[in-house]
Amino acid sequence: MNSTWEQTYEMGGLGLWGSALIAAIPIFVLLVMLGALRKPAWMAALAGLTSAIGVALLGYGMPGSMALGSVTYGMSFALFPITWIIIWAIVLYRLTLVTGKFEVIKNSIASLTNERPLQALLIAFAFGAFIEGAAGFGTPVAVAAAMLVGVGFGSFEASAICLLANTAPVAFGSIGIPVVTLAGITGLPLADLSGQVGRICAPVSLIVPAYLIAATEGFAVMRRVLFPSLLCGGAFAGVQFAVSNFLGAQLVDILSSLSAIAALLIYLIAKKSSSLNLPLGEVLHAWSPYLLLVGCVLVWGYEPIAKMLGASAVKIEWPGLHNLAQRMPPVMTKATPYAAIFNFNFLAASGTSCMVAAFLSAIVLGVKPKQFLTVVGESLLQLRMPTLTVCSVLGMAFLMNYSGATGTLGMAFAGTGILFPYFSSMLGWLGVFLTGSDTSANALFGNLQVVTAGKLGLDPVLMAASNSSGGVMGKMISLQTIAVAAAATKMSTEGQAKLFRFTFGHSVLLASVIGIITFIYSKL
Repeated sequence: MNSTWEQTYEMGGLGLWGSALIAAIPIFVLLVMLGALRKPAWMAALAGLTSAIGVALLGYGMPGSMALGSVTYGMSFALFPITWIIIWAIVLYRLTLVTGKFEVIKNSIASLTNERPLQALLIAFAFGAFIEGAAGFGTPVAVAAAMLVGVGFGSFEASAICLLANTAPVAFGSIGIPVVTLAGITGLPLADLSGQVGRICAPVSLIVPAYLIAATEGFAVMRRVLFPSLLCGGAFAGVQFAVSNFLGAQLVDILSSLSAIAALLIYLIAKKSSSLNLPLGEVLHAWSPYLLLVGCVLVWGYEPIAKMLGASAVKIEWPGLHNLAQRMPPVMTKATPYAAIFNFNFLAASGTSCMVAAFLSAIVLGVKPKQFLTVVGESLLQLRMPTLTVCSVLGMAFLMNYSGATGTLGMAFAGTGILFPYFSSMLGWLGVFLTGSDTSANALFGNLQVVTAGKLGLDPVLMAASNSSGGVMGKMISLQTIAVAAAATKMSTEGQAKLFRFTFGHSVLLASVIGIITFIYSKL
């Protein structure tokens, strides 16, 4: 029978900051491998995982069986639900390719605008935000990046645009799950957290469309499309603020993205000069896979249906890990068993809604069963190395969580005193960089934010909200998100390292903006 093991957050004689340097070794390994040595993402991820195992066993004295359980638990989560989503998003895109419908999609977009920056705003920011709100967990990056490549963007450029765009909606992604999770973890009122996250994120959402054009196309191009960029960002940010404060977290992204899409469409139709004219029926038929995707994810997100599908979930207490590690003060208010329950919710999973959309699309587009199986097989082949990357990174992240390494890093951030309102956002940023999920980062650091806020006399709602808000900027540098983009665009391994280097500076800058906004709010 396995005995429990208590996490410790300081290694003997090293103190908090010395322990934090040791705990951060896997992160340093990732940064050096990708940024300095320019190694492929899968290689960097494996190196990070290996170093995390060394830190857990030698630094924290974690039992080997628990370390193994943590790694396999994380890898299982990488396969389901994350890779499960990516597979069907790519299948959906490939179906439009093999049937020739993507040419119609491309021409329909060109009929609205042939300006690449405006195409990027429409697909990556506005449509991608809608998919984030409905499904989340990597789906918007996979879908939007593949679409951008289809309309003529290079794999690196498409990936970079989508990673920068997939920031504004992340805090309220997948029908508000990150904020709902944060409320459940901390016990703080959901309405208060939703409103505070909206107040932090809205000012940044306003500038994200213009920012991503400037970052990828240059300031000259950004100035040329500044009005539609601010129109798109303003529509999104205004509705994001209003809905998060007065309606709740669940519909923030859905309504904000629809407002951004409407604003862009009105602008493009008003200034449209293209003579291209396609039959409406042909356009709808070509777009049917994505219309079906939207329909499926909305059906899956409808609460009564979601509950019905979720009732079939199989919850697996992970062998050798569940409730065996004890999280200790000050990370928690008291000694708390660290649960490890794998939720195999096949029917309710976002990836399954994508799968259903793919099956329906094959029928609507007239794809024969043999051809459909070929498309699925090619998609699986395309995902070999990205899957290895995602599994390695999630294995590393879960191991750092269960060994106590992330607790050490969190306490180091908490030790910044008067500057904590700024660093609380950076803590959320770190959490998403490690886990690839704002939901996971909130579950990981939400309580620590509240405990620290109490000790420093700060507003616990603001500090918890800053965790979620700062976390969205870590999404663009998480290796699993980069792997999703790479898989969708067939990016080379060298390109993935280049993509990480490109997004890293933007990620730090935008996370710092969130931190500054939080710091200002803390003084009001």
